[in-house]
Amino acid sequence: MKLLDRVKEMRNDFMQGNGKANKKDKLTRQVAGVGRKLSHDEITNLYGDSRIVQNIIDIPAEDMTRNWFTLKMEDEQLARNIMSKLADLNAKKAFKEMFTYDRLRGDGFISLGVTQFPKFELDKKLEMDKLYSVDYLHAFSSMKVNDFLINEDVFDVKYGQLEQLCINRASSHGLQTQTTESSVHISRLLHSQTRRFEGEAQGRSLLEPLYDILTVFDTSVWSVGQILHDFTFKVYKSKDIEEMSSQDKKELSMIMDFMFRTEALAMIAADEELKKETTSVGGINYLLDYVWDLLASASRMPKTVIKGQESGTIAGAQYDVMNYYTRIVADQESEMKPHLEKLIRMLLMAEKELGGRIDPESLEWEIQFNPLWNVDAKTDAEIRKIVAETDQIYLLNNIVTSDEIREARFGQFGLSDTLKFSGDEADLKSLADSVYKGYSERNG
Repeated sequence: MKLLDRVKEMRNDFMQGNGKANKKDKLTRQVAGVGRKLSHDEITNLYGDSRIVQNIIDIPAEDMTRNWFTLKMEDEQLARNIMSKLADLNAKKAFKEMFTYDRLRGDGFISLGVTQFPKFELDKKLEMDKLYSVDYLHAFSSMKVNDFLINEDVFDVKYGQLEQLCINRASSHGLQTQTTESSVHISRLLHSQTRRFEGEAQGRSLLEPLYDILTVFDTSVWSVGQILHDFTFKVYKSKDIEEMSSQDKKELSMIMDFMFRTEALAMIAADEELKKETTSVGGINYLLDYVWDLLASASRMPKTVIKGQESGTIAGAQYDVMNYYTRIVADQESEMKPHLEKLIRMLLMAEKELGGRIDPESLEWEIQFNPLWNVDAKTDAEIRKIVAETDQIYLLNNIVTSDEIREARFGQFGLSDTLKFSGDEADLKSLADSVYKGYSERNG
């Protein structure tokens, strides 16, 4: 067969490529949803090796507990005593670690160290009316748990809930290790688990769905390092190079590299040439922005927050940061508040803690989380100016009176140090757009 005939047989239409849906189709060979289950060692290595990974795991847990909460109660002294006891238990730190473990390993726990009368077993339900004192709170992760017992009865009121744990209670004394295992009733623990698939007992680490993105991010950091390392290099041209041996070229390279790095003067012949070449980095910012955007969207955290922007401070129209803090507030209400309420009920029911057992149902009390964010000084002034201009329009059109404005803006205690806004998404966007518009008009 002639060469031309063989080429015609092997020819493919350029639009067809390697064909669709066959073994040579690159798109078919790519399979989405190939999940990677990370071991505890792999999770530890990922977390310990990257400060960015630590920020993604740590910052939301820190934000949830950073400003803590205010306990609203008619008996103010009792409320202060409860908050004092929580401080003695170092509850704020324990809650932060529990939520950190939840994000890092899929499950976060706090062991409730209590004294009961009479003697109790850990595998039995905690009876509130027999509590004597709450002695300690210890946060730990699923690394300490050997087995999970989940209620799988779809017709049971506690379907899907964790009921029992088998916990590793190993202790080390020098070179000696004593391993013990205990079954623990879930009522003796606080448990945070936000990512669990149906049919699985343990929660999923946040790093598992982020693994591919973190790999790309790590590759981008390494690649930028390589580019910076070889950003500029020198090219030496000489007609004598061709006649030199490999050893002579190596020695010449070493000598010239040393001389032209340490000396500002290069002495070469008239027919030789020495010049610097620079690595082209055009367009690399778009690639890096893409990686950052992908990482931010997957972790549901703004880039500024991941990079370590000052906690709780919002400048200008940072709507993405406002939205992030709104999400944290929602997590406080849905994830953190039930655990705090359980702990406070335990303190009220403990005979020794607050001067005697108090029925939580006999009191009117409420947990109110303290505001997570405030705007910077410049933005605060911008907002106040916009509010004042709006009030002036209302006043000139006889919509409100000056007394009504005074009461609404200054109230009983005068002008407050910080402005307070609702966490409603529409309000936040309107606020951000107003500030940005005012800033843009004055700065062109």
